Amino acid sequence: MILRQILRLSSLFHSAVSVHLRRNIGLSAIVFNKTKELDPVQKLFLDKIREYNTKSKQAGGPVDAGPDFQKDLSESLARLQRAYGEGDLTKFPEFKFEEPKFEETPK
Repeated sequence: MILRQILRLSSLFHSAVSVHLRRNIGLSAIVFNKTKELDPVQKLFLDKIREYNTKSKQAGGPVDAGPDFQKDLSESLARLQRAYGEGDLTKFPEFKFEEPKFEETPK
């Protein structure tokens, strides 16, 4: 009887350890990939994203957006203002949910 419990616990322990090891091996593969040198195409892509990020922070908006872009943006915002009413359309709306008022009815 004790032998059966020991064998059962050892099989549970074995399955738990194997799952744990598989997860760690999977995570370590991701970590090692990040530390290795990137593919040249991936490196170029990441460099361009970082470059665009710094340019957009300096410009305060879209990079290399000409007057056509600004004109289209203002026309779109005006059309949306006419269709949906007032408010700032460049910000995400704020929602306020109030608790419902329940009335108890006598039985």
